[in-house]
Amino acid sequence: MRVLLHLRFHVQAGRREDFLGFLRDAVPFYEEPGGIRIGLLQDAADPDRFVEVVEYADEETYRRDQARVEADPAMQGYLSRWRELLVLPLEMEVLHDLGEALQREER
Repeated sequence: MRVLLHLRFHVQAGRREDFLGFLRDAVPFYEEPGGIRIGLLQDAADPDRFVEVVEYADEETYRRDQARVEADPAMQGYLSRWRELLVLPLEMEVLHDLGEALQREER
């Protein structure tokens, strides 16, 4: 079952382009272990409000990445740079994708 992490936040005023540049640099590192995909949504009414979507192939991939968040110095460096661009606090949701459970069996 896929795991989705939704991070909802505002970027500091005047830092939107810095934020997008940072993500262009960071996404390959974030996705490097495999089974991880990063997406970004922007609020239609507020150009400084975003939802970053981290999609994990499965629960094990999510757990391994959480261990990387806690222990990997390179990851901690990226996250520190990321937080410097945001208006904190941010909202975080961890969701399980039940889409497969909604599919009807073919007969």
